[in-house]
Formats: sequence, C-alpha cells, structure tokens
Amino acid sequence: MALDLLGPIMRLFDPLALLLVIGGAAVTAAMRSTGEDIARALAALRPLLSARPDRDARAATLATNRAEELARARSIACVDRVETDDPFLSEAIRRLSDASSARALSRWAEEELAARRRRHEGAIAMWRATADAAPAMGMIGTVLGLIDMFANMEDAARIGPSMAMALVATLYGIIVANLIAGPIADRLQRLSDTELGWQSRAIERFSALAHAEFDRLPSSLRIAA
Repeated sequence: MALDLLGPIMRLFDPLALLLVIGGAAVTAAMRSTGEDIARALAALRPLLSARPDRDARAATLATNRAEELARARSIACVDRVETDDPFLSEAIRRLSDASSARALSRWAEEELAARRRRHEGAIAMWRATADAAPAMGMIGTVLGLIDMFANMEDAARIGPSMAMALVATLYGIIVANLIAGPIADRLQRLSDTELGWQSRAIERFSALAHAEFDRLPSSLRIAA
C-alpha cells in the first residue's frame, strides 16, 4: 500500500522545477530587500508558531497597571520596581523611571516604535515578495517545459516528462505563494499589529503618567527636553 502511494507522490517531485521556483522566488525577494530584512525574515520563523500575542498583551497590561499604581501612590521614579520579561516594556519602564521630562520619554517612544515598525515591515515585505514572485517562477518553469516538449515532438518519450515539469512548476509556484510564503507574511503581519498595538497603548499610559508628574512640579524645577 505504501509503495502504491509513493509512486504518485514521487511523480510530483521535480528537483529542477523546485529549484527554479524556490530559488528564483528567494533571489527575486532578496533583490527587493536589504540584508537586514532577509536576516529578520528568517529569524521571524522561530517565533512564528510559538508567539502568543494575546498572552503578551495581557501581561503588558498587568505590568502597566502596576506601574500606574506605583506612580500615582508615590512617583514615576518608583516604577522600576515593576518586573516584566518583555524587553521593550522593561526598557519603557526604565525610561519612565529615569525620565527628565515627559517630552523626552515621548520622543524616545516615537523613535523606538517607528524603528520597530520598520523592522517588522522589512521582514514581512521579504515574505510578501517571495509570495509574489513564486507564481511567476512557476510560469517560467512551465514555459521552459513547454519549449522542451515542442522541441522534441518527434521523440514521444520526451513529451511526457517535459509536460510533467511544465505542470509541476506551476503547482510549486502556487504552493509556495499560497501555502507557505503568503501565510507566513499574513501571520507576521498579525503578530506585528498586535505587538505594536499593546506597546503603543502602554507608551500612551506611561506618557500620561510622566505628564502628570512633571505638570505638578514648579516651572522652575522642570527640565526642558
């Protein structure tokens, strides 16, 4: 039974077509991206399935609530007592605790979130470019297979393999675009939107705390950013 199933499966495997589609799509996407984007796109595969954005958002909300309680009960200088495993939130809490002005905190937050958004977009764009290029690479394989088939019409034994390569290349392009690269890009986009969403909300609350703290100070004690 296993051997009966193996035959049809092996007929779908064509190393040349696979190399053309995957290699061609990867090269095309790489030409549209920077080296850093490529590295981030590959590194993003590790948390692709393990990431739990809703859990991270809840943990961030709890940590932000604790920071607010400390800031209102004492001052923003005490919020560094709040512990969190998230590097971004930990740095934001440290910045709030050490803030010289509300404007300084807001400026750091804007720059950090913008940089994170650019990094996310670069990795996602790499996978989107791969998904866009894969069908075209499959079509190139199809055209090459048809050319080989028409060039050897007098040899009946060559027609079948050439036609098979033509169709398999198209199949590979569809699979890479719609079952691999496209879903990866969509998943990364959702993870990015969720992460940047809770980070923006946390920063808004921290900025409000900083403004409230410094607004209470006499104008002579405020440090201009």
